[in-house]
Amino acid sequence: MKRKIYLDNAATTSVDKDVTEAMLPYFSGTFGNPNSLHFFGREAAKAVTAARDNIAAMLGCKPTEIYFTSGGTEADNWAIKGIYNANKDKGNHIITSKIEHKAVIASCKRLEKDGAKITYLDVDKYGIVDLEQLKKSITEGTLLVSVMTANNEVGSLQPIKEIAQICAERKVLFHTDAVQAIGTVDINVKRDNIDMLSLSAHKFYGPKGIGALYIKNGIKNDRYISGGSQERGMRGGTTNVPLIVGMNVAMEKAIRDMDINNKKLSYLRDMLIKRIESEIPDAFLNGHRERRLANNANFSFKYIEGESLILMLDMQGIAVSSGSACTSGSLESSHVLSAMNVPAEITQSATRFSFGKDSNEQDIDYIIENLKNNVTTLRAMSPLFAQQKGEPINV
Repeated sequence: MKRKIYLDNAATTSVDKDVTEAMLPYFSGTFGNPNSLHFFGREAAKAVTAARDNIAAMLGCKPTEIYFTSGGTEADNWAIKGIYNANKDKGNHIITSKIEHKAVIASCKRLEKDGAKITYLDVDKYGIVDLEQLKKSITEGTLLVSVMTANNEVGSLQPIKEIAQICAERKVLFHTDAVQAIGTVDINVKRDNIDMLSLSAHKFYGPKGIGALYIKNGIKNDRYISGGSQERGMRGGTTNVPLIVGMNVAMEKAIRDMDINNKKLSYLRDMLIKRIESEIPDAFLNGHRERRLANNANFSFKYIEGESLILMLDMQGIAVSSGSACTSGSLESSHVLSAMNVPAEITQSATRFSFGKDSNEQDIDYIIENLKNNVTTLRAMSPLFAQQKGEPINV
């Protein structure tokens, strides 16, 4: 490989060097268990408390409303299952959308087996939920509405404030999966009427294996992991001090530099979109053109198979993906694109380009050059492309 270009930051980011440096002392120096009463434990506890206080301030909530988890998947599971299990005497209805992360979809599917009634909201061709359908779907038995802030595959941004307002007026709890949004979207849970929010550090240059769930004080939620008194008795398990410290530093940097980073990322994103649309025929942008994450460009290329394109780009040193890394082992078409009514013949070619802080303008030329050549090569081998051109199909 002559070059290596990483364009899969929606799957995970590298760990920022400042984050690594901040974590190091808590692996071997200040290594105590923060639940221990002695000096070593108290020193570790100070770091956890400071991180919790700072993360709460950045989200606009109280420290007692932040619960550390192993990541976004656990936080989503806890939000969905916890509310249902703690409140099913009041109702059994949950509303979500058809394009949520699998952590939310799978949790809802599991609760359906336990008697829950789930409404999966439709989305338009851009991946935006139907607010009128949401209003009509809320009943007296509705416990929770869960809609993600930003879609992990196509990058479309949902009208979260409007959704939260509808829920507040109807006295229904609102949870949002903000895993893709933290550090790129301005979020304040109090201002935005959000009752619960999931986040994960490895999406904003923090370490893998650590996240958080914001739960508004006063909300009745079930204990998620039994066996310890950690997280105020709600989630057992030894507190992961180094990773919590790292998440705090990463989140602080991401939010501090958000405007500068977004300006750069959206510039690169728009440049890539413009060049693909002008230089590659039958290429289709998936998701909303304006209301999308600054670093996300998701394209379908007619007449080719996406996995082949991704593998060819990989051999040329360009790392992209077909969508969510959590479903990359599945042969099924994207549930997100299907819900958006993207034609079946192009869903399999969907390719996600997600820029990061190390991306630069020079990368675009290299990406476009190889992308054009690869698409041309794959189409030359495609029977569908030959048929469209009126050429004989070789069997």
